[in-house]
Amino acid sequence: MHVDLARELKAQLRVRAAESAGPVTARDLDGRRWVRPALGLTPVGPDQAHLAVRLAARQDADVLLSGLDDAVLDQLDVRVIGAVRALSSPAPDELQQHVRPLRPGSSVAHPAVTAGTLGGFVRCGGRLAVLSNNHVLAAGGAASVGDPVLQPGPADGGVLSTDRVATLAAFERFTAGRRNLVDAAVAVVDPEVPVEPGRLPGGPLAHEPLRVDDVDPDERVEKVGRTTGHTAGRVSAVEVDGVTVQYDEAVYTFDGQVEVDGLDGAFSAGGDSGSVIWRSSDRAPLGLLFAGSDTGGRDGGGVTFANPLVTVLSVLDLQWVAS
Repeated sequence: MHVDLARELKAQLRVRAAESAGPVTARDLDGRRWVRPALGLTPVGPDQAHLAVRLAARQDADVLLSGLDDAVLDQLDVRVIGAVRALSSPAPDELQQHVRPLRPGSSVAHPAVTAGTLGGFVRCGGRLAVLSNNHVLAAGGAASVGDPVLQPGPADGGVLSTDRVATLAAFERFTAGRRNLVDAAVAVVDPEVPVEPGRLPGGPLAHEPLRVDDVDPDERVEKVGRTTGHTAGRVSAVEVDGVTVQYDEAVYTFDGQVEVDGLDGAFSAGGDSGSVIWRSSDRAPLGLLFAGSDTGGRDGGGVTFANPLVTVLSVLDLQWVAS
């Protein structure tokens, strides 16, 4: 169907979903009662899209899709992905060691967090800073501006006395009462710490972030993360609303997200949170990886969710640094 019709259908089903259940809790994500689906767009051609429907359990489709005629059902991309969780958890690799100069993909975290990924570099108020997730650099909002950031993260052996590399400068707080847009934080690099922003598989990324409106059907993308390293995938849905994510401390819902499928199994795993995803064809940075599921991917793995990078930069007033 035309992309505008897909957006209208998405809006209608969002209203139906909102009327079907109350606020989502961590208990809901364990399948104890109906959990609202995430709804987005799966590009299938120029100005054409299917409606992406992502369910916690197969029976949820009965609540959401009952009464729709066959012509509409044929335009749906329905998948059961289970619970979606913030991707932070440890496993050994070269990127989890002490890395200097700092480079994208390496282990990084607040002292109170296990470990996540240094996604890339930005300018924050004119100062060079590292970009990652709130739940990686700011402990899910429990941290304070001015707190230290370690490389590697504590789960990989990082300690405050020798591994401090940056100072937390800004983060977007999560809010349970509204739809969130980003899971993002930045930390200004300490003056004595060397950096190498362009050290990525294949070389530096492009200087201009990619807008989601410019993503073609099945766009091939890549990322480098502290747990799974360099992986490739394809964009499977955009403008995904209602992505309900379970964090250690609470559950939050996100709108306007990008969904990625791995090409050979999972695109990401725990500890890859904070990775920057880029388009393979021109190396334009597209998204900031923050969460994923264990199931629902085309090749047997889960799906990965990312904040559009242009949204991250706008919300935190940042400038992308490619090299």
